[in-house]
Amino acid sequence: MSLTLTGLAATAALAVFAGWRGARPPDFQRGPRMVPWRPLMAASATAFLIFLVHLVNLLGITTGQTSP
Repeated sequence: MSLTLTGLAATAALAVFAGWRGARPPDFQRGPRMVPWRPLMAASATAFLIFLVHLVNLLGITTGQTSP
C-alpha cells in the first residue's frame, strides 16, 4: 500500500512538473529543448492512472471484467 501511494505521489508530481515545463514558451536563443516534456507528462499521467487503479484494487473494489 505504501509503495502504491508513493508511486501515486511521484507520478502526480512528475506530471505536474512536466506539464509546467512543456507549457513554457520556447527560448530560441538557448536552442532546442533536449527533454520532451509533453510526452513525459502524458506517460507519467498514464502511470498515475495505473497506480490509481491498483490502489482501488488494493482497497477491495473490483475493476475490469468479471467472468460469470
